[in-house]
Amino acid sequence: MQINFLLDSSNPITGEASIEIDKPIEQVYNFVGEHFFENYPKWAVEVVEFEPETETVFIGAKAKQVRKDNGEHVESVFEITRYEPNIQLTCQGLTAPYRQSYLLEEKEKEKTSTRLTFRFELLELEMFMRPFQKLIRYAIEDGAESTVENIKNLIDVNHT
Repeated sequence: MQINFLLDSSNPITGEASIEIDKPIEQVYNFVGEHFFENYPKWAVEVVEFEPETETVFIGAKAKQVRKDNGEHVESVFEITRYEPNIQLTCQGLTAPYRQSYLLEEKEKEKTSTRLTFRFELLELEMFMRPFQKLIRYAIEDGAESTVENIKNLIDVNHT
């Protein structure tokens, strides 16, 4: 007899947010994708230390980060797993079970505006954290909203 748990640790907890940026897709991807290692600490304000292995962004490029989460310093290493200019940049944790994606869509008619979507996925959840799944999802969604707003504000200020 198989026992089914209400909270399955194999299902990722995902949060996503989108925002319109009044800049062409190439300009947004240049900031988010091509200069990811340079700009990531600017919009991820919880990152207190950041050390990319290279200056260039490519599939397989790795970086180490230390984030301040609820007063604790949490270190992780991630790598770029998808790098599609003007479409998508995805990073996945190597030492922690997460994935974050930056997805871009161009407004078809105008081509002067870009929709940026940020998705964060917590790929595994430890057993003792399962009762807090809803709170974790809300925190991830809130973080996703902050991320896209920070990116938009930085692009507006730096690329006017």
